[in-house]
Amino acid sequence: MTCSGCSRSVSEAIQRVVGVDQVQVELENALAIVWWSPERRADDPAVLDAVSRAGFTGSLCADDPAESVPARWSPLSGWVFNVVAGSIASLILMVCEWGFSLGMVRSYHWAAFLIAAPIQVLCGARFYLGAWKQLQVGRSNMDTLVALGSTSAFGFSAWGVLSGWQGHLFFMESASIITFVSLGHWIESHVSARAAVSLRALLNLVPPTAILRNADAADSEVPVSSLQVGDLVVVKPGNRVPIDARVEEGASAVDESMLTGESFPVEKASGASLFAGTMNIQGSLVARVAAVGEATSLAQIISVVRRAQNSRADIQKLGDRISAVFVPIVVMIALASFFGWWMAPESARMLGGWMEVFLWTPHHPVDPLAAAIYHAVAVLIIACPCAMGLATPVAIMAGANIAAERGILIRDGTALEKSGRITSVMFDKTGTLTQGRVTVGAVLDLSDPDSIPAPWQTLAASLAVPSAHPLSQAIAGLTPDRVEALDWEEVRGSGIAATVGVTESNPRGMAVGMGSIPWLIERFEVTPPTSAFADDWMARGATVVGLAGGGRLLGLIALRDQLKPGSDAVVAQLRERGLQVHLLTGDNPQTARAIASAVGIDPAHVHAEVKPEQKAAMVRHLQATGQKVAFVGDGINDAPALEQADLGIAVSRASDVAREAADIILLKSDIHAIPEAIALAQATLRTIKQNLFWAFFYNTAAIPLAALGFLSPIVSAAAMGFSDLIVIGNALRLRRWKGAVPPAVRGQGRGGLTTDGTDGHGFK
Repeated sequence: MTCSGCSRSVSEAIQRVVGVDQVQVELENALAIVWWSPERRADDPAVLDAVSRAGFTGSLCADDPAESVPARWSPLSGWVFNVVAGSIASLILMVCEWGFSLGMVRSYHWAAFLIAAPIQVLCGARFYLGAWKQLQVGRSNMDTLVALGSTSAFGFSAWGVLSGWQGHLFFMESASIITFVSLGHWIESHVSARAAVSLRALLNLVPPTAILRNADAADSEVPVSSLQVGDLVVVKPGNRVPIDARVEEGASAVDESMLTGESFPVEKASGASLFAGTMNIQGSLVARVAAVGEATSLAQIISVVRRAQNSRADIQKLGDRISAVFVPIVVMIALASFFGWWMAPESARMLGGWMEVFLWTPHHPVDPLAAAIYHAVAVLIIACPCAMGLATPVAIMAGANIAAERGILIRDGTALEKSGRITSVMFDKTGTLTQGRVTVGAVLDLSDPDSIPAPWQTLAASLAVPSAHPLSQAIAGLTPDRVEALDWEEVRGSGIAATVGVTESNPRGMAVGMGSIPWLIERFEVTPPTSAFADDWMARGATVVGLAGGGRLLGLIALRDQLKPGSDAVVAQLRERGLQVHLLTGDNPQTARAIASAVGIDPAHVHAEVKPEQKAAMVRHLQATGQKVAFVGDGINDAPALEQADLGIAVSRASDVAREAADIILLKSDIHAIPEAIALAQATLRTIKQNLFWAFFYNTAAIPLAALGFLSPIVSAAAMGFSDLIVIGNALRLRRWKGAVPPAVRGQGRGGLTTDGTDGHGFK
């Protein structure tokens, strides 16, 4: 492989093999790593056949590439030999022609031939081999253009030496073309590697060995790959956690910033979860292995980042369609330029003459045949389609990596595109705007102790214990006392019903229910509460739950879920960006309006008493009005809504990163990550569009200029490499992205920067 276009072709070919789940192609190491779907067996011959049909050769690695020792640097490795040898030869030829004006001296022609021939054969071999492999499968690529261009220049010059031609020869140009293109590829391979630096950092987080505590309490160092679920491992201070585990002994603070983006260490004690790759800061911990291999949270994060890096955005399709026919079109333009300058040189000069007033006066070889070859070669060299092919993948790679550093996982390039079309953001209340930790604020006793089998709080706690709902878990802590609850039933989004107090004397017991007041009124036919308790607490944003039995209300419980700090600022940022912000909740309208008022959401955009199964329908309803909706949920009960939304954002926990429903997953609970994630995705999309614009503009402008004689082959070779570097460099600007700047604080200062020193798009 000679360039990023080649690696992309290999990646696409392997990805089309049935059963391949993911593929990562490393240009610099000439390596492809393939992951198979769990239900498929690895089919190595099919992968090798796909690589061959794409015009490349490949073989299976003898060792695990993740554990192999990097090869030592060699002056003949990669593009280094081409750059060094080509630079020496080109410099000698340039000095002779430009410094000593030896270009028309016969003896110099022979010397130039002897200098340029090894460069053409040895340094040009990679381009010839690549072009030949592509030709064998009926395709063409950049190697084809370089091989045609340099061979045309060298072949004409070699004929001129052997035949005694007295005009200008192009040995300097042929050697310089190969040198400049090789230099561009060498720089591209190193600069492109920077876009994947975050992924490599993630891969290096897990230590190769772990301290295993045996059954006899003896410790031994073993490879991490040998650990099994249930093993005990010791994590000493200053060491990284080797595997996902649960603390059995000890207490410490663990730095999880690499996983979640949170800057503060997390306290860990018995029962706490540890995640592979995190750093133990203080005390020694003994933990039991909970997940190994691909099941660890870090492995799943790496999988998501790889998927994003190798994904294709719809916006890339236009560039792919053009690239598919680009080389044949360029060859035809080069032929037209050749015959035009050879058969009608005066007409060709006149055609470009009117542009000299606006540009510059170009140099044309005097002899028509020499001029024809000179300008045709310039067309072939400058028309490299690499920038067009790099425009989208390198931006997606850079964006996905910088997002991963901030605890934001972007699933694929399509998610980036969808982020640019969002007009509305819909928040599911619990776990997103609120902390998801419900507490009891107050209770109101409405019971007659003589008419119920146990105190009403005991009944409420007994009904709540079997439920996993956050409200139920808070109520279960009202009292440690319990009674037996028979025929227990949970009605999602409404409440819980059961039978209590069953005895021999009262075999039917008492039917009781706990849940929303409207549901209790409907199912248990109770009278609505007359106390102001419910109204007062709902006005404060609390959720009021009732307990009913024996045809009456037995008590009311006010439950509070605190808003996350800065929720109002986050909503303000989104609104300042021109986005509508909606609140979706199962709470009653009064509570929902109180929460919306606290965070600054328009009352008209509040959707209350929405059951879990109705969330997706609410998203569809908003989409029916023409809105492009981003749905923000905690990912537990929100999969249908996340899937239905134009952009699904899951506020997740580290152990839940594998949700397929969400387009963007936030590994940190900080709500400020939501506008940050949207802004970063939009910044990446902007970069893709900028790259595509430059790639199209470059080729649209450069090819006519070369055909009309304004660009020499040497300048064309340099410009081609420069174009690739512009695309890569623009994508790497994302690594300097410092966060979104709300429009409200954008005050123009010196140099056009905002008040915080950024350019308004988050770049310093």
